[in-house]
Amino acid sequence: MKCPYCDSVKTRVIDTSHSARGIRRRRECSACKRRFSTMERAILTTPLVVKKDDRREEFNREKLLSGLRTACTRRPISADDLERLVDRVESQIRELGKTEIPSRVIGDLTVAELEEMDPVSYIRYGIVYLGLDDLEAVRAEIDRLLRERDGAA
Repeated sequence: MKCPYCDSVKTRVIDTSHSARGIRRRRECSACKRRFSTMERAILTTPLVVKKDDRREEFNREKLLSGLRTACTRRPISADDLERLVDRVESQIRELGKTEIPSRVIGDLTVAELEEMDPVSYIRYGIVYLGLDDLEAVRAEIDRLLRERDGAA
């Protein structure tokens, strides 16, 4: 492993821990003595994503995470929470056992997870994903969320 500070390849593993997200290794560079962490994840095959225009592309976890970060800006949601949300969506996609999956399925899984996590972020994401393109559509979705919340209380 190359040191991110001095580019030396002489690093050693100090500590290793396992989690659902992969293997975390704490490392120390023999040259500059600085420490850094790395994450190792198994490379698992995910199905191809079929876009609305029938193009196919590989599932891109970073693309999904980027959209979620935008929707969750200035909200009380940690980066770890978003990583776990993407982990769950990615896991659900794999469990379907298909070689291709419509982008709509990924969006549906994501909005369901986000709705549980933070209603405001859900609305922000939904404005783009659900096509809430006017104030009445946004209001109707907010009213639905409020009815569900009041009904559960």
